[in-house]
Amino acid sequence: MLITDDFLPVPVPESLSATYLVPMAGLPKVSAKTAVAALTGRLAEPVHGLARQMLDSPLMSVDTRPITEFPELPPDLLTAFGATEEQLARLAAATHLVVVQAEYRPGWPPAHEWAARAVAAAVAESVDGDVVDVFGLQFLDPATALRSLPDEQGRIRLVDWVLVPYSSDTEGLWFTTKGLRRFGLLELQTQGVPDHLTRAWGAVMTGAARRLLRDWTDGLTGEEVPAFVQLPVLATVTGHDIAVAYGNPEQHGATAPVLLRLELDPATDPEADSFLSLRPPAGHPGPDGRYYAAACATLFSGIQPDVRYARSGDAMSRAVATARAALGDARARFVAGHLPAESQLVVKYGLPGDDGPEYVWAGVTSWEAPERIVGVSASDANTDPSVRIGAPVVVEATDVVDWAVLDATGVIEGGWTQAVLDSGEPPTPSR
Repeated sequence: MLITDDFLPVPVPESLSATYLVPMAGLPKVSAKTAVAALTGRLAEPVHGLARQMLDSPLMSVDTRPITEFPELPPDLLTAFGATEEQLARLAAATHLVVVQAEYRPGWPPAHEWAARAVAAAVAESVDGDVVDVFGLQFLDPATALRSLPDEQGRIRLVDWVLVPYSSDTEGLWFTTKGLRRFGLLELQTQGVPDHLTRAWGAVMTGAARRLLRDWTDGLTGEEVPAFVQLPVLATVTGHDIAVAYGNPEQHGATAPVLLRLELDPATDPEADSFLSLRPPAGHPGPDGRYYAAACATLFSGIQPDVRYARSGDAMSRAVATARAALGDARARFVAGHLPAESQLVVKYGLPGDDGPEYVWAGVTSWEAPERIVGVSASDANTDPSVRIGAPVVVEATDVVDWAVLDATGVIEGGWTQAVLDSGEPPTPSR
């Protein structure tokens, strides 16, 4: 096996397995084969055919057992991963579990996962029940489970298969993926992420997972399963990777790529998992958190710093007036938690300079008092050396000239001043 400084050898498991449960009160109404046959015309090929073939092979088993034969599924963890009270109530009332298990070799397509999820969804639909994804400890209603399977072009949304949970410690946020082991790849992790990057870094991790999963499956295309796949030490992540992972390939912007260094972090405890750590490239100056903030600013570059305007009555002034008029509503929704899921509120405000004000963006972290916004800078300022990416800032609401709501694809609301710049109607410079 060739090992170089440019590639990291990652071990490949001999086989992979998937397990799905369907809780129900009583016994199944129809057989698994009948339930899958009912999906004809609704489930794209080759998944429908794959499910039927695996049902007829030793690679899949479907068993119905009393629920008392199984350890209790942890309600707290199921709730943490999105279970509703109604789903937990149906689980508590269940007398039996239909257990769908499948095995397959590592590679693409992940036949074990696709076929097992399809069969479990078909069985759950026949009894108006739920699917429990044992790997992710997630409840899925049958419609959601079926939508997560490949479409006619073989496309999936990686976010339907890979989660990105995080926790907090004294050094910042610890992000991990949960789902790459479905495909045989070690899970990713990043430590020391600044608190204000909760949503943005989760999207970056998802994009990185998409890119590395493609490299991983490319290394498994041979007839024989290799012992190792060599992954690039420097992983390149782009806005396109993030957009595709979220199922919106047409919405990605032309952002510059970001480099992340891949390190193997083997577990010291035999019962624990090993990880692939994402770090800044070797030689990066400053703390890791600053690199992560700069990476997010690059990948979500729908907003730009250093906007200047002077004329009253021009397009930029109208944009500022529009933003300020809606600022109170933006605060109200932020405080109430009514902004779109997985989004971030940012504001643009002015810094004094010798040649006129410099306008920079900041991510909002707290807005308790209407007149004062607490946040972190989303860019480096030219006029104030203390305003750097990731640095805490306090912004007076009267200084705000624009605001925007961002998600993994860029600006989804607001950003009126940036729209003026992008339209080719910039105002007269103030200097």
